[in-house]
Amino acid sequence: MPAVVVIGGQWGDEGKGRVVDFHSRYCSVIARYSAGNNAGHTVINERGKFALHLVPAGIFAADKTCVIGNGVVIDPEKLLTEIGMLSERGVSTAKLLISQHAHMIMPWHRIIDKADEAMRGALAIGTTGTGTGPAFHDKVGRLGIRVADLMDAESFAYKLKHTLEYKNRVLAGMYGLDPLNYEDILEEYTEYAEKLRPFVADTMSFVQEADARGEMILLEGAQGSLLDLDSGTYPYVTSSVPASVAAGGAIGIGLGPTAIERVVGVYKAYQTRVGNGCMPTEILDGPDMEMLREGVGGAAGTAEYGTTTGRARRVGWFDGVLARYTARLNGVTSVALTRLDSLSAFDSIKICVAYEVDDKRVATLPATTRDAERARPIYEELPGWKKDVTGVRALGDLPTEARQYIRRIEQIVGAPVDMISVGPERHQAIVTRDIFGASI
Repeated sequence: MPAVVVIGGQWGDEGKGRVVDFHSRYCSVIARYSAGNNAGHTVINERGKFALHLVPAGIFAADKTCVIGNGVVIDPEKLLTEIGMLSERGVSTAKLLISQHAHMIMPWHRIIDKADEAMRGALAIGTTGTGTGPAFHDKVGRLGIRVADLMDAESFAYKLKHTLEYKNRVLAGMYGLDPLNYEDILEEYTEYAEKLRPFVADTMSFVQEADARGEMILLEGAQGSLLDLDSGTYPYVTSSVPASVAAGGAIGIGLGPTAIERVVGVYKAYQTRVGNGCMPTEILDGPDMEMLREGVGGAAGTAEYGTTTGRARRVGWFDGVLARYTARLNGVTSVALTRLDSLSAFDSIKICVAYEVDDKRVATLPATTRDAERARPIYEELPGWKKDVTGVRALGDLPTEARQYIRRIEQIVGAPVDMISVGPERHQAIVTRDIFGASI
């Protein structure tokens, strides 16, 4: 059977976790392929509300295997805390696997992350401070320490000693900070090693063999495509390697690209962003901003605050220019549209269809930061529906205006909307076709 990738079509926070949670019933392997605990997925189901940062959102299906792939950087403390939280709440992690090839976040990564942001001043990216970016820098710079190293006490002690000598010189010389203690880190991470050992596996071989057997595999993206290092709104992007787009799914889990046959793009029915960088449709103040941020008109629990940081998200109208761009970039075959219920309080709703830059109409986001920040949205305005849609479970039962809004997004993106969320809980969804192609 084909592998399916679920990606975020915006700047993250689109609701990928709930899409993965919903569709995990149809597959046997759910694999996270990129980023670190700087990304977060919120899942609400019959067990309650969960904030996941490293464990795939398919973990709630006990008969499925969940894989943290080689493309993820892992903070062992945070991962063990997350595993403990799930176990305490009755969620089995017995079928969770961690790639031996995954890189680890080390204590110096978090320190450097925060120190770098402070040094950047006006050029600060707005990172989460989790150390994820510096961990990817070391991965590319061939200074990283992997899970396989942690599992080998002698190898880990050797690599830690020599890497820490280098990093302590960086901490002192560049940042004027105190050095880290080798023995303390060695003791701490040795404890992590024993706790993580039961989960560590050759996940590349595991996923490849599952694919050869024809099993259904769901690849879970962690961040939005507009944060991709190459194709996102650079420099206000993530440092993840592999890419934060669908093409990175194969690399980050160890599959060949021909294994991927479908790409589901998750788009929020409006736009949000956490961190710095351009956002052409951002609403800076006023009642529309407050209504979107607080989820007025939507289901409970839909206020716009970051899962990882708790920061208030920037909000704005749906950006069709960027949606079309990321749909083509990822080869999106279908769309999951989330938070439609949050638009129910508006008399009218705007969709950005182009930009104006220096009195010229443009259909793509400019490449330079300066030009992107000067882009002004050109809007179409559609009528609102002013009706509660949180209880709707069939497309035909949505108000005419809501269906009109969905059809316009399909036209802009160039792919059918197969799933519409009308609330944060698992059952609050309208699904016309599951992501593996079977009609519902």
